[in-house]
Parts: sequence; C-alpha cells; structure tokens
Amino acid sequence: MMTDALTDMVTRELGFAPTADQRKAIATFASFMTARSDMAAMLMRGSAGTGKTTLASAIVRSLAALRWRMVLLAPTGRAAKVFALNAGHRAYTIHRRIYRQKALRADMGGFSLNNNLHSDTLFVVDEASMIANSSAGEAAFGSGCLLDDLVEYVYSGRNCRLMLIGDRAQLPPVGEAESPALSAGVMEGYGLTVFEAELDEVMRQGNGSGILFNATVIRRMITHDELTGLPMIAFKGFADICIVNGDELIEALASSYSRAGTDETIVITRSNKRAVVYNRGIRAMVLGREEELTTGDMVMVVKNNYHWTENERRAEAAAAGTEAAGGKDSDDGGDDAEAVPAFLANGDRAVVRRVRRCRELYGFRFADVTFSLPDYDDYELTATTLLDTLASEAPALTREQNEQLFNAVMDDYADVPLKADRIRKLKQDPYFNALQVKHAYAVTCHKAQGGQWAHVYVDQGYMTDDMLTPAYLHWLYTAFTRATEKLMLVNWPATQNADAQ
Repeated sequence: MMTDALTDMVTRELGFAPTADQRKAIATFASFMTARSDMAAMLMRGSAGTGKTTLASAIVRSLAALRWRMVLLAPTGRAAKVFALNAGHRAYTIHRRIYRQKALRADMGGFSLNNNLHSDTLFVVDEASMIANSSAGEAAFGSGCLLDDLVEYVYSGRNCRLMLIGDRAQLPPVGEAESPALSAGVMEGYGLTVFEAELDEVMRQGNGSGILFNATVIRRMITHDELTGLPMIAFKGFADICIVNGDELIEALASSYSRAGTDETIVITRSNKRAVVYNRGIRAMVLGREEELTTGDMVMVVKNNYHWTENERRAEAAAAGTEAAGGKDSDDGGDDAEAVPAFLANGDRAVVRRVRRCRELYGFRFADVTFSLPDYDDYELTATTLLDTLASEAPALTREQNEQLFNAVMDDYADVPLKADRIRKLKQDPYFNALQVKHAYAVTCHKAQGGQWAHVYVDQGYMTDDMLTPAYLHWLYTAFTRATEKLMLVNWPATQNADAQ
C-alpha cells in the first residue's frame, strides 16, 4: 500500500505522463524506499534527455511533501549548485558533508570521516559518475577512497540508505575505466541490496534539440561499442547547435558574454595547453584585460588547498570566542552547515575581487588575492596566490617546481633546530600553501564535468579515424551535455559534419 502511494505521489509531482522507463524507475524507487533491508541502495542511471534530472526533482519534491528526511549531495560545488537549483532543495558537496577536519593543530592532520547521526534519512547523490574509488588526490580525506567512505558514512546512520544518480556515458574518474558508483557489481560488493533503474528513452520534448540528438548518437556509439568511425554531427534543422569558425570566434564569445554572461559561458578543450591559449586570447581580445590577474577575472582552483579555509575558521572562531568548528564532532544533521567551505577543491571556481602586493620570492611570483566563491553562496576569502600557474601549460605546479618551492621555504626555517618543528612551520607557511589557480574561461572537460552552462564552446582539436577511442567518445559526450541552451563547435571538420556528406 505504501509502495503504491509513493508511486502515485512521484508520478503526480512529475507533472506529465512518464515515459515507460520513467514508470519503471518510479516503481523501482518505491520498492527501494519501502524495502525492509537496512542495507538497500538504488542506482538510477540515465543519459541526457531521458528525464533523469526531472524525475530526480520529482522524487525530492515528493519526499519533501511527505516530510521524509533527505540530504542531497554532489561531487563538486558546481554540481551541488546545479542539483539544488533543479531539485528546489539545498545540496552539499560530498566532502563537506561526510568529512570533518581533525583538531586544528600545527601539523594539519587532514580530514576524518564524520559521525553520521542522521536516522531514517535518504542520501541522494547526483553526478555519481564522478565519484572515484581510488586514492588519487584524496589522501587527506578519510580512507583516501571517496566511494568507500561515502558508503561507510551513510550506512553507519540508523536506517539510512543511498541513492546514486548518474550517466555512465560521461567521463569516468581519472585513472578508472568505468564509474564505480554506477556499477551494481561494485555496490553489491559492499553488502548492499541494489535496486537499479535505467533511463534510455529520450523524452519527446528533446526531439527538437540538436544537443540531445547528437549526444544520443554519441552515447549509442559508446554503449554499442561502435568504434567504426568518428561521430557524424547533424546541424541542419537544429537551432541550439552550430559551427563557429576561427575568424568568428571572438565575436561569438563576446555575444555569449553579453547575452548569457561570463559565468554561463565556457570553452571546453582537450588539453591544459589549449585551454591556456584560449584563456590568453579571450582575456586580451574579448575582455580587453592587459593585467595578468585583475578584478572580475574568473579563475579555477587547480590543486586542493586546506590552508586558507582553516585560517578562515580560526579567525571566525577567535572572533566568536569559541573553538573552531573544524575541531569538533558536529552532528552534521541540519541545513545550517558552516559558512566556510571545508577546503578549496581542485575544480572550484572563484571570481577575483581584489589583487594586492604582487611580489617575487623563492623564484616564484605571488599576490594577495581576495576571491568570492560563486558555488558557495559567494563566500569571500583572501589567500596568497601563485601567479605562475595562470599561464602554465601544466595542470598545476610541476613536481620539480613543488620541490623547488619546498626546499626554498624550508631554507627559511634552517634556524629551527628540530626537523619536526621545521615541517610544522612549513605546513603553516603562506607561500608553501599558496593557492594555485588558472583562468577559467576555457577548461578541460574533466574540470567542466558536473557543471552546466547556457553557452558551451567545444574545441576537440585535430582528429583522425585512428585517434578514435572509447575515451574520446566519453569526452565528446560529456562536453556536449554541459550545454543547456547553445552548443558551438569550434572549427568543426567537414569530415564529421553529417550535413556535408
């Protein structure tokens, strides 16, 4: 009886007659929510245009109306913001919700898994294809494996369960062949009873979209292993997808910035090197900016940084006359999460508000920069920032550059007798902990994943049939599906234009 009531409620909230796939997904969701197993999980997988986001939003509204406890999560700040806007309910980054910072000591002990004091709560995670199950870049957090920690956190609560939503055609986490969080086999390996729903049918209202039409073509090549030739893209009859030639690019970008806004326009490239070229050209020829970094610039964090948010928490705690929140075990149970982000994550976007005190030290250039973080309620933070990474073709400081900075800063503490004390000094040094950023008008696809923009420009670069791989198809599909209104393909070759054949 409860299953039927929940099915009817979600169907009503959907607001239109569901597709066959959506009906099955709703029935599966109702069975999942009423299952007696205390280790139940659900995977809802779906491609672009199948109504996955619409159905997830209807589910959230239904549970809210029923006063069912739930927490919405996503892997990145941008993805959490998009999820919240679509669902009409606050969403958090996974890291911010499931980890807590260890006691604020000089040795910066990192983040441990938080206590889940929730009960009878559904945790809904969007963009689950991005959740890694390896320790790459996650050593400071819990076990170092995000998926392991997420599962442990959720099911340590009383009668809590997990729903993972995502698209297997998108790029998997770096270093992994598939998205583990969307694999029933991987999730069953945790001892979970897994309910699965697959949305493949493109909704009728998506038939007039060139973005969705071509994304579906690419997805079919992925799912059917059709590596027979480069994707042929159709443009004729579609108003939301077009080719932009190089000599039209400056004018087109200026138009997008004017109509959609800088924050709703993005260029997606195949490499950091290409992104640097685009960022330099956009700033000089479209935005007319001569300074290396100036007020209004959109930048992206390119290496996880914990130092400056810790300083902010220390300052706020001192002002309030209380112990810093990061050093306490919070119940993490309400919507009043601390204002300061847990850390500045690789891929977080920021807007430059002020640039001061540019100087050169240790063979590098630094500035004190005040940023606002649009994906964290425009929180403002000031950090010593490396200028060298802005135009570097490397993703961040290279290994050699990191060693150079480490050794140079350590030399400044040569008068400290004990090595352990020198290391503590180093870990609190503002230059060693300088924020590494790049301009964010053009980014790689991995950096764009999880986000959506009104206007998206895609530059896939030179391609030949022998360069066709599953990784390329995942890249192209992910790039296409970042666009919500208009997709522009830069210098798209005639050999991949279905209308030119």
